[in-house]
Amino acid sequence: MQAPHRVTCTKDWAQVAAILLMAWMFAACDQRNEYVEPPPPKVTVAKPLQKEVIDYLEFTGTTRAFEEVEMRARVAGFLQRMEFTPGTKVEKGDLLFVIDPREYQAELNAAKAELGSAEAKLRRAQAEFTRAEKLFKQKAGAEKNVVKWRGERDIAKAAVARTKAKVEQARLNLSYTKVTAPITGRVSRNYVDLGNLVGEGEPTLLTKVTRNDPMYVYFNLNERDLLMVMAMYRKTVKEKDLNSDKDASIKADIPLFLGLANEEGYPHKGTLDFAESGVDTGTGTLQLRGVFPNPGPERVLVPGLFARLRMPFDKQQNALLVTERAIGADQGGRYLLVVNSENVVEKRPIRMGRLEDGLRVIKEGVQTGEWVVVNGLQRARPGAKVDPEQTDMNTLTASALKAAAETRKDKTTTDAAPPEGGDSQPAEKADKN
Repeated sequence: MQAPHRVTCTKDWAQVAAILLMAWMFAACDQRNEYVEPPPPKVTVAKPLQKEVIDYLEFTGTTRAFEEVEMRARVAGFLQRMEFTPGTKVEKGDLLFVIDPREYQAELNAAKAELGSAEAKLRRAQAEFTRAEKLFKQKAGAEKNVVKWRGERDIAKAAVARTKAKVEQARLNLSYTKVTAPITGRVSRNYVDLGNLVGEGEPTLLTKVTRNDPMYVYFNLNERDLLMVMAMYRKTVKEKDLNSDKDASIKADIPLFLGLANEEGYPHKGTLDFAESGVDTGTGTLQLRGVFPNPGPERVLVPGLFARLRMPFDKQQNALLVTERAIGADQGGRYLLVVNSENVVEKRPIRMGRLEDGLRVIKEGVQTGEWVVVNGLQRARPGAKVDPEQTDMNTLTASALKAAAETRKDKTTTDAAPPEGGDSQPAEKADKN
């Protein structure tokens, strides 16, 4: 009687399980596969920085000494002494070389003796002329004697003048045996050793003296830029003329900024000093010259260096600047990605200007107050939504990024250093000790 009862219970449970399985299958078939849109990507945005920007023309040039004098032998003779140390500073009038002066001293002595003889003849002729003229007036002498001694006197005067010139020439030649510095500056090496014959047939180069403070820099300006500089020059002079009550000539004082190959930026400031009278038709350029202070004792500028130059020519008020990392490029040119009020990305073609402290001037393509994508350009797509996170463009300048990097470096160094006066040994080793 018990066995049939157990079989009935088992069949009931099997029927219930089958019904539940079929119900689950029908419910699963009723569910639909729907696409769930992913969240918009995160990007960093910043408003363009607005500030006054000065536009510059940039050039390359070479430095040249303000003054350079070649010291040459002006008389022939053997080089007797050298009175300077090569490569050092000399003052104007300092003795540099001595050429054997004995020959020229002898010529001076001979010229002086000849002058004494000529002066004695002049005194005798003058006395005879005076005597003859007195006798002629007293009718005690002939007129021909007056004429004769007047001629002798004039000849003696000419002889004295000629011998005086010889004395002056001999004295001048003797002075040339002492070669002195005509300017204050740095003296070069000696090009001729002592004991050599110099000045024979040609003025032998002995050394050079250069003055490097201030320093000249020569560079060339093309025709298009020349017209802009000329317009700026006229405007500057006109403004100064309106503000001046004097009739004196007014200079534009156009500033120049210079940087060397191993320097960042343009740390040296000077002014435009000279321009050629016309454009070179062969090159289409005008040669210009700037002058820069070069105080000692270090004298950073030396002749013959390659120099980077820039000259301000225009000023933009309220220019817009963005970091260069925000600028993209494709076949259509440079562009920016801008996030509108609905967090949708827009692509803006731009026209760029100069670089200012790591930020690029944007002349066209973006407006004040718009949010520019500065980080996450790869995730932003024109026409798609993004999740913007705002930052300040001032924090993305080159100087700000450099300062932040130095701060992080100092913090890392401080964290890695052991406490002052503490034990720098590892803990395990300290415990063992």
